[in-house]
Amino acid sequence: MYNHSEFNLDDEQIDELRDLGYELADDSLSDSDFRDLDFDGYSADDPDLILDVPYVPSDEKIVHAMLDFADVSSEDTLYDLGCGDGRILVAAALERNTRGVGIDMDPMRITEAIEYAGHTGVEHLVHFFEGDLLEADFSEASVITLYLLDLVNIKLRPRFLDELRPGTRIVSHAFDMGNWKPDQQQSCGNIKIYKWIVPAKVTGTWEWQATNGDTYRVSLQQKYQEVTGTAWVNGQAVPLKSALLRGDLLELTVHADNSRPISFLMRCQAKQLIAAEGDLQATPAVKIN
Repeated sequence: MYNHSEFNLDDEQIDELRDLGYELADDSLSDSDFRDLDFDGYSADDPDLILDVPYVPSDEKIVHAMLDFADVSSEDTLYDLGCGDGRILVAAALERNTRGVGIDMDPMRITEAIEYAGHTGVEHLVHFFEGDLLEADFSEASVITLYLLDLVNIKLRPRFLDELRPGTRIVSHAFDMGNWKPDQQQSCGNIKIYKWIVPAKVTGTWEWQATNGDTYRVSLQQKYQEVTGTAWVNGQAVPLKSALLRGDLLELTVHADNSRPISFLMRCQAKQLIAAEGDLQATPAVKIN
């Protein structure tokens, strides 16, 4: 396995991993829940192949639960990071006509995945290649599936946030993403499955005109999908009752004086916030700071 120094973790990531039970001082793991993992036959001392995650195939029930949880369809491009024998991508191709890409560091697993896709007749829909998950390009994904350790998820997290399109769904078997809390989670037997929706970046000050002529301004701060901030109408400070972000959709509810709260549903697009529904917003919100 990689140790934490090979991942170039920052102080915040190291603190998160300690909270999850990792003893980073001696590069070992302690007290993490690996009840569903079988490490028989895995050796971290193999000089020919050093893997960041031991290969443990997902149960068929978990595979289908993950695909359902991610709402995978024929319109998606599914990337499976640490694809193993390719069973997630093959199931998605067979049952949902989904195009997919699988990446794994183990050439034996890639060979198995290619053979499996050929035997099931979906080789035209799926592509497998050997690669380092920390360096591979997965920016074209609309859905990503994972069965990796917390250590790897947390290291990949900045790339997910920076390189994936807002609205991309990420579903992980058993392991979470540190302090990036999932949008949803569910249990499949005694196993947890987590789902995140990649949020748009909305930090900053935005201004737009309403159809009644009022000028709205909001200053937003963001941590993952959680958004807080302050608001003004015609230069006067007013309460920002709520700011809800899901993928590229942002709903802002502003309570102007002597009136009921007004909600604007906007879509983040080309560095603007475009009205997604309704006729309250006359102009796109533009970032002024």
